[in-house]
Amino acid sequence: MANINDESVSKLIPTLGDDKIDMIAATSVLQIRASEIRQSQINWQSYLQSQMITQRDHDFIVNLDQRGHKDLPDKNPDTCAEVFLNLLTHISKDHTIQYVLVLIDDILSEDKSRVKIFRENRYINNVWQPFLNLLNRQDEFVQHMTARIIAKLACWHPQLMDKSDLHFYLSWLKDQLKMNAEKMSAELAQAEQVMLAHEKEHFAVEKITKHHQHKEKTATAEGPEKYSSLYSSFDELKPHEDLPPGLHQNNDYIQSVARCLQMMLRTDEYRFAFLSVDGISTLLSILASRVNFQVQYQLVFCLWVLTFNPLLAEKMNKFNAIPILADILSDSVKEKVTRIVLAVFRNLIEKPEDSQVAKEHCIAMVQCKVLKQLSILEQKRSDDEDIMNDVDFLNERLQASVQDLSSFDQYATEVKSGRLEWSPVHKSAKFWRENAARLNERGQELLRTLVHLLEKSRDPVVLAVACYDVGEYVRHYPRGKHIIEQLGGKQRVMYLLSHEDPNVRYEALLAVQKLMVHNWEYLGKQLEKEQTDKQAGTVVGAKA
Repeated sequence: MANINDESVSKLIPTLGDDKIDMIAATSVLQIRASEIRQSQINWQSYLQSQMITQRDHDFIVNLDQRGHKDLPDKNPDTCAEVFLNLLTHISKDHTIQYVLVLIDDILSEDKSRVKIFRENRYINNVWQPFLNLLNRQDEFVQHMTARIIAKLACWHPQLMDKSDLHFYLSWLKDQLKMNAEKMSAELAQAEQVMLAHEKEHFAVEKITKHHQHKEKTATAEGPEKYSSLYSSFDELKPHEDLPPGLHQNNDYIQSVARCLQMMLRTDEYRFAFLSVDGISTLLSILASRVNFQVQYQLVFCLWVLTFNPLLAEKMNKFNAIPILADILSDSVKEKVTRIVLAVFRNLIEKPEDSQVAKEHCIAMVQCKVLKQLSILEQKRSDDEDIMNDVDFLNERLQASVQDLSSFDQYATEVKSGRLEWSPVHKSAKFWRENAARLNERGQELLRTLVHLLEKSRDPVVLAVACYDVGEYVRHYPRGKHIIEQLGGKQRVMYLLSHEDPNVRYEALLAVQKLMVHNWEYLGKQLEKEQTDKQAGTVVGAKA
């Protein structure tokens, strides 16, 4: 496939440029560590004496590194690539590998066109293998500096990365993203527990003071800011000693991985390769967890780039993207996060070629209360022109979709979102009389979703509403009991009779009663029919 939309993406947001990404990276722990490594002095002579490198390799690296011949890569490109790959292959000491990787990264950063030194070398069969091997090293700086170099080699040259190597690299990025996000979430959760314990102790002390009520109100008002500051603090670069053990690494390396993806996903072929390694669902599962604002921004940015492809824009909500992004928009206190989420929403409406999909995305956004957030943003009137343009666009499209929305469309969207609540349609007898049979459409898709929610959801409101809906479906559709039993719904409802939440138990009990009453009504009608037949037979016999 051609690199469709790549030019338009670059023009739309300047931050896509690699120079901007590198500017962000310049303040990262990875780059601070690189600055420290640059100050090192490597004894290349010792490697020559131990015959780990050749005389040619020694002379080249000494001239480049210690004698200031910075133009050597351009004068002798073939030799340059061979020397660096030989060093990476034959030297095992972590510190020296770190130094060599920093040299390579500096050479590429000075001039993007230098990627051809490695990509177009006639003497190298596979330029990727030496770098991919380094991704398996134990040293994290080596891993992530290597990943950064691979991204530059893959993105700054017109020839695409080989499929097998690309698959390995993207899988590595995905796994690193997941692993570091889990560590960060655990750290945030732990920090939150500490804050909660502190608040609990704080309130306990306040209870014995004279001004308890006044102070309690003040503390409550400050609460959201305190929790907001918890997440904000993870976005600020701090000295290692000021951070909890290991946290600066998790925070930095997940950002480093995200930067690589920000570069890679501008190329259409790389986007589809990322989809094939389950990358999109990984991005969204991380965004649904606890990560800091910078990581949120970077990962949503990756989704935004992906949605410039019409096919991927159409698929995106299959991964539950809209509810997750709506939550981020609702909680966002950073303007750049708000801006990028709105940009994704706009693409999800503008880019799909199937107008029905665009309509479904609009309905899903309405269902996830995006209109409310747009109203809040409209009142704030941000100075950011992009934000306000997107707010106006989304407002117009979502309002139009609401006007065209039937009650069944609203209900179907709510069920598919998995976010059931006591909206008016659930309690409307007219709705169930007219639409109960429609729950059988598309292979009973909505019924299967309801049963799935009964099994998987941990939200008491969702469980209570799902129980109610199952009961109403059975009450208004003649064969409903049989279908619900086939789908395993009856068993799930009965299991919820012992749920810890009283509202769930109540709605489950009502649903079970409706399942049974439906049977009794049928049985009652049969008995009534038999009684009528008998009476008719007696009358006929008497007349005879």
